[in-house]
Amino acid sequence: MKKFAAVFPGQGSQSVGMLADFMSNKVVADTYDEASAALGYDLKAITLNGPEEELNRTEITQPAILAASVAAYRAFKAAGGPDPAAVAGHSLGEYSALVAAGALEFSDALRLVRLRGQAMQEAVPAGQGAMAAVLGVDDEIIVAVCQEVSAGDKSVWAANFNSPGQVVISGESSAVAKASEALSAKGAKRVVPLAVSAPSHCPLMQSAADKLREALGKITIKDATIPLYCNATAQAQVKATDLVQTLIAQLIGPVRWVQSVQNMGKAGVEYLLEFGPGKVLCGLQRRIDRNMGAAAVGDEASVAAALAALA
Repeated sequence: MKKFAAVFPGQGSQSVGMLADFMSNKVVADTYDEASAALGYDLKAITLNGPEEELNRTEITQPAILAASVAAYRAFKAAGGPDPAAVAGHSLGEYSALVAAGALEFSDALRLVRLRGQAMQEAVPAGQGAMAAVLGVDDEIIVAVCQEVSAGDKSVWAANFNSPGQVVISGESSAVAKASEALSAKGAKRVVPLAVSAPSHCPLMQSAADKLREALGKITIKDATIPLYCNATAQAQVKATDLVQTLIAQLIGPVRWVQSVQNMGKAGVEYLLEFGPGKVLCGLQRRIDRNMGAAAVGDEASVAAALAALA
């Protein structure tokens, strides 16, 4: 049996109808019923039927992706899937990873990510923040350019180290525009503005981090039963106190996804299984480590394929 990691996607992976082919699975259906009860609205109906504008509201998107990811993971386990050697999640996906690792109750995670979405939306008024994906420039150059163009409240930071040659920058709108122009001049293949409502993973999210800290103080997070490679440090964590701190830190600091995957590989992980909607992390994986296999699990057929791939 291959040594594998369970990984979970973040915001942007959602689409109306996601996991529609999986809803006949009792484990998946029960997970959505549990989610709807915790949230107080019919999450499955919004997931399957939209409208898209509703699903894309941050405070709904985040619970929707969490529920889809946990449902897919639970279905895999119910089908006889083995325990992973490690777990990790990209941004929002870290909450799915915490649930999979037994550190956070599913109902608490749903309410936390709903609050997280609301707090992120409130942290920076609409139009004042922006994000952009930078392709084809070394990480060091991106970090340096962000520092060069930043001044006071007009600042921008490297926010997501997604794969070699793909980094997302985040910050105040005019600073992001200035950094984008400078990086294009330095040879970026493309600089793509992202359709986001809040500039994630940068210090502009400090007020959201403060609200999250307060909310985390009111729930129980336990030690993880599976090592969790955290966005903020790219290191494996299991202790509850460390997990709480990394959740707060990831709101105001970068997602170190490349380093996380590389560190899992160094620990002997041979394969990644991405649980939930889409295949974003599988796509990134092919650019991070071609020697590590990857597959997405989001329907009945992919569960069977994943079990066969690990055998």
